[in-house]
Amino acid sequence: MVAVSTGRTTTIRDVAARAGVSKSLVSLVLRGDPGVSPARRDAVTRAIEELGYQPSRVAQVLGARRSGTVGVLLNDLRNPWFVDLLAGVTATLDTVGLAPVLVDSATSRRVGGLPVDQLLRQQVDGIVVVGTTEDGEELRRAATVVPIVLAGTYEPADLGPGAAAVDVVVNDDVEGAAAATKHCVDLGHTAVTHLRGPGRVGDLRVQGYREAMSTAGLEPVVVPGGMSEESGYAAARRVLAGRRRPTAIVAYNDLAAIGALSAAHDLTLSVPEEVSIVGYDNTYLAMIRHLSLTSVENGSLAIGVQAARFLAERIDGQARAPRVHQVPASLVVRRTTSSPPTS
Repeated sequence: MVAVSTGRTTTIRDVAARAGVSKSLVSLVLRGDPGVSPARRDAVTRAIEELGYQPSRVAQVLGARRSGTVGVLLNDLRNPWFVDLLAGVTATLDTVGLAPVLVDSATSRRVGGLPVDQLLRQQVDGIVVVGTTEDGEELRRAATVVPIVLAGTYEPADLGPGAAAVDVVVNDDVEGAAAATKHCVDLGHTAVTHLRGPGRVGDLRVQGYREAMSTAGLEPVVVPGGMSEESGYAAARRVLAGRRRPTAIVAYNDLAAIGALSAAHDLTLSVPEEVSIVGYDNTYLAMIRHLSLTSVENGSLAIGVQAARFLAERIDGQARAPRVHQVPASLVVRRTTSSPPTS
């Protein structure tokens, strides 16, 4: 029999009515459940052919109690560090038939939303948390419902009783900050200031900076620098205009470092002749020829790939104990660092 158009989309309810069965039985047939009798399976199959019903991917995964989607929670889409990490996440999820749903938590909170709740309402099968977030309480609740993997962050570390194990995929922040600081020291700088960032990652980068300064027998100077261009500019302007002006700055990330470059420019300080500046994350901004920013490569693509793998395994019920995977850091030297001024 030829399918007849009714002028509207055929639904699973229409198929059930034509076959004289329940909607749930139609779902069982669509999923290939072996428990359906041959007679009822034939009735449903005929109804599907007669009505020209096209089962959607969403309907199929909902019938299987999965949405086929993964929530990706970002703390600020403006941060270019996310570009490579997201490429790793999305490419890996695609290979296992999962689609990402992105939520910018900073934007969501500004308009009064609850970003994690937004993802849960869309019935995501799991959540990848990218970078330091302020949504710890929401994530603690969500961890009792869906698996969660932290990418590029350690927080929230304690997801509370009843929560499933949470995997962590991060850069070696101590190693990276130490390498950036040692590079400045090896160039001859003795006055190196660190613009620190937030959270556990910020603490670890401070630790790496302090270790390198201590090894060199130098006094560490740590000032709050935030993780944005604006906060980096404000912090760098204060220290560069002060009485004890550093000859080198190691910033929390590339955005803060670019803010420091702007501060040096506004104070008519040449980079790197009068002050050297190092970023962190080695984003595409650091590679722009006009900036040519020395920066720490944090392996964000590899972090994204591994985070997606861990989450896919948890969704399939393969993993039990929590795992911490570290990606090595390395320094990429460009034109914003050189020996300190001689006078």
